[in-house]
Amino acid sequence: MAYISQVTYENASEEVKKEIEYQEKAHGRITNMKLTLLHSLPAYHALMEWFPLEETIEAFLGERAVNFFCYAISTENDCLLCSTFFQKILKDLDIDFDTFDFTDEERLLIQYGKAIVKDANHVPAELFDEMKKIWNEEQIVAITAFATIMIATNLINKVLQVKLDDYLVPYTRR
Repeated sequence: MAYISQVTYENASEEVKKEIEYQEKAHGRITNMKLTLLHSLPAYHALMEWFPLEETIEAFLGERAVNFFCYAISTENDCLLCSTFFQKILKDLDIDFDTFDFTDEERLLIQYGKAIVKDANHVPAELFDEMKKIWNEEQIVAITAFATIMIATNLINKVLQVKLDDYLVPYTRR
């Protein structure tokens, strides 16, 4: 059971109603996580920076690699909501993460995401050596910042026990 309710349109402030309307217009729905975050507009806006950062790293990594990165982080972090969200994306692309033949770059990105979650204080130097062969420092910083927002999203969902969105239920692996 969720610790925090979801904002309802009827009881929302005008500013929150605008955000709900925007999300529904842009995406056809608003997720349970966003409805939870909308209790605090600064928190909502902070985590919504995920999207511009996603565009930044997709420009040099590609959408598929970013989805693999997010899925790896979310599964390593044991976030049911986020891992299921990315499981749906992968399944819709007919990709089985467990058997997929990743590129070397994708494999490195997945290793990096998992390493950050496992122990951010001890990410192996070898990973950075390999990453620097592919990406410049600006790109590595963007990838890392994106990972931290993904982790923050995982934590919000786990700590507050945000309910899995109904449309994601068929994609759960548990």
